[in-house]
Amino acid sequence: VVGLIRYFKHLLTQSEERRAALVIDDFHRRFGYRFHNVEYLREALTHRSFVRSIDHNARSNERLEFLGDSILGAVIAEHLFKANHDFDEGDLTKTKAQLVNETSLASVALESGLNDLIFLSPDEERTGGRERHSIISDTLEAVIGAVYLDGGLRAAKDFIMRILIARKKDILANIAQPNFKGDLLEYLQARGDSPPHYEVVSESGPDHEKIFKVAVHTNGKITGTGIGATKKEAEQHAAATALDNVRKIGETDRVNDNTSKKNNHS
Repeated sequence: VVGLIRYFKHLLTQSEERRAALVIDDFHRRFGYRFHNVEYLREALTHRSFVRSIDHNARSNERLEFLGDSILGAVIAEHLFKANHDFDEGDLTKTKAQLVNETSLASVALESGLNDLIFLSPDEERTGGRERHSIISDTLEAVIGAVYLDGGLRAAKDFIMRILIARKKDILANIAQPNFKGDLLEYLQARGDSPPHYEVVSESGPDHEKIFKVAVHTNGKITGTGIGATKKEAEQHAAATALDNVRKIGETDRVNDNTSKKNNHS
């Protein structure tokens, strides 16, 4: 029996090693930075839930997140200082906060597919951790810290320039826009429901003018649909509809439950 247990542990280790190798290759392809020491990247992509439930010998990305947060703040501050001579201290502070907040970092990470590469526990995965902004933004900061340790400040600056500063206008333009996907996920989690599932129902139009239609499933049912020029836009519209519908369903359930309790008491 002991030998069989060791055998299955060996298979699990091999499986995780193969997945880690694929993730590292995928990161290089997506982000254009090749690590000299891939252990920095592996640590940056490892959420604490993975350490607790899968690999107790691994290190979570929390220390690298601390380092990356400081480097990101310094690089963004320097860029804004040099690029905006008419900004006073208040303008610089506000803009920096908008660029490095959780929502902005998560948006950039989601757009680039970083969330697909994070090592999570099965439970965290099942409860929507791969879409949770806190996890995704923390991972991005950890990656920045890893790039700094691996390639120095110049490499970290180049990385931040490509993934964040190059998208500065879009990020600042989207600051005021609501995040219906995040709101829907939080609402469902508060109710103890499963995370939503998004499905592209159809695509139409030429490549340069695509129209996407997306349906969102909650608790096994389609509760919203949306269309948009991108999948991301269509998902947001679908989530907005679904959020309105599930809230109405929740309110109806609450009223029915209260009515039932009153009838039972009487």
